Amino acid sequence: MVELDSTTNGVQLTEHEAELYDRQIRLWGLESQKRLRASKILIIGLSGFGAEIAKNIILAGVKSVTFLDDKDLTADDCCSQFLAPTTEVGKNRAEVSLTRARALNPMVEITADKEPVEKKEASFFEQFNVVVATGLPKTQLETVNAHCRTANVKFFAGDVWGMTGYSFADLQEHEFVEDVTKHKTISKPGDKVKTELVTAQVKRQLSFKPIKGIFEVNPEHQAFRRNVKRVGPGIYVLIVLHQFREEHNRDPNYSSRNEDFKTLLKLRDEIVDPKVCPDDAFQHIFSQISPTAAIVGGVLSQEIIKTVSQKDSPLNNFFIFDPETCRGYVETF
Repeated sequence: MVELDSTTNGVQLTEHEAELYDRQIRLWGLESQKRLRASKILIIGLSGFGAEIAKNIILAGVKSVTFLDDKDLTADDCCSQFLAPTTEVGKNRAEVSLTRARALNPMVEITADKEPVEKKEASFFEQFNVVVATGLPKTQLETVNAHCRTANVKFFAGDVWGMTGYSFADLQEHEFVEDVTKHKTISKPGDKVKTELVTAQVKRQLSFKPIKGIFEVNPEHQAFRRNVKRVGPGIYVLIVLHQFREEHNRDPNYSSRNEDFKTLLKLRDEIVDPKVCPDDAFQHIFSQISPTAAIVGGVLSQEIIKTVSQKDSPLNNFFIFDPETCRGYVETF
């Protein structure tokens, strides 16, 4: 992993790279950009949501991005998967996304791997700085997260169902630098007090929890107790959707929406009290809607950039987008 005081493995930006990333260097500094340029990212699942993450990370100027996906492009994917041409339906999503992805930033190494994630050994994940998992059942998310913890690799998960989405981060023990602004006295003793604002960089550290057990209802947790009253049933909807994926090895499908809707309500009744998770919370969860994929994918990408560059405080640990209010919020589980 990239350490806070590391030399970024001797990475030096070329004159062309310094010009290309000039605005980013002005925003978060040269050393942060060097850390980005040295990072290797794995993105599991090239749905529309995965494509949004890939676009943002590639444009930020990382060293390499690997697409891991054994699924083929479908007509539903074409609603939001802008990296894959609509003429390539039926072909592997990762492979058909390469051409457009490489055109975004030719200086980033981009490869595709169409082997199923369950066939990957724990050692496979050691070669990356960050692993992003999308579209996986919760048991596989927990397995990949465990592999990343063993290898000291930063782990992110996220998904979008229709207009509902979330991102999750497990950065283990994460160190970062944060700008702190304070008043400094500049007047001489005995004179009228004059101050000026100065900014200093302060090292901080946060501890994160793994994803295991999070998609289980725990009414004793304070985040559950305040969730519905404050921001709505978002976490309960995610729990039900993950349970559907776990049991059926797929997501609710628009072509079978009536039957899937009934199945979701049945699962809901088994898991939570219907009073805290009404029927209409499952009305708009079919396919991936581009605006939601862009919002949640943008937030997750920003968190990856903050993590790799070790600049600014990351979100700890859930971001949930609520379609009813069209806003996102952070919960710590």
